[in-house]
Amino acid sequence: MTEIPAIEARQLSVAYHRQPVLSDISLTLPAGQWTAIVGPNGAGKSSLLKVVTGGLKPLRGELRVLGGNARDQRRAGKVAYMPQQEQMEWDFPVSVQETVMTGRYGLMRHDAWWQRMLPERWANPLHRLAVDEALEAVDMQAHAASPIGELSGGQKKRVMLARALAQQADILLLDEPLAGVDPPSERLILDMLEGERRAGRTIVMVTHDLPSARRHADQVALINQTLVGMGSPTEMLSDAMLARLAVGGSTAGGLRVAA
Repeated sequence: MTEIPAIEARQLSVAYHRQPVLSDISLTLPAGQWTAIVGPNGAGKSSLLKVVTGGLKPLRGELRVLGGNARDQRRAGKVAYMPQQEQMEWDFPVSVQETVMTGRYGLMRHDAWWQRMLPERWANPLHRLAVDEALEAVDMQAHAASPIGELSGGQKKRVMLARALAQQADILLLDEPLAGVDPPSERLILDMLEGERRAGRTIVMVTHDLPSARRHADQVALINQTLVGMGSPTEMLSDAMLARLAVGGSTAGGLRVAA
């Protein structure tokens, strides 16, 4: 029996502010594997994730998530998303714990009976437990009551990751989770993601960090407005394929290539 892929795109084209960013993308991402998406700045990598999350609508093409309609799977809590750090509002006066709890809001739609009994949504022990476990997984439980604006760059990344983990989704979409983090945070994030993959979750990570993609990903998708190639890290991150990736793009800027 063939396993249902986590994500399938067929001839997917996307524009942002009327500017084409992806053209005729067709790819299949297996469930339970770690896929790294690599490409130059402005190649459409983040846009691909936003189509899966519903943040962008494709101009044409088909997208399937876990064999079904992407919108239905999102509403069922099957997809979690960690955006880039600059997409978050860090001056908002909330704590680390409250920020991570926002990852549970989609699931709270199904808590009508809890809300009738206890109007305070935090009273649901399942949500509180999920938040506590996510904070522990990224070693941020000691900062649960801290305002998010007081965190370091690496701590902010951990909080965003905890917010995604708290959703307990089958698919984790991560947009540059390693950008700007200190070495201890990078090791913690990568070790935690390895554990999530071993637990059967699908990891889809946009990254410029080629050494981490080589060490951890099961497969690599090279994207520069279209799909340049897809295969093993050894094959896709070779000098020849990286040269092909740069052709037609503005630069290969941002790619961290040192081992």
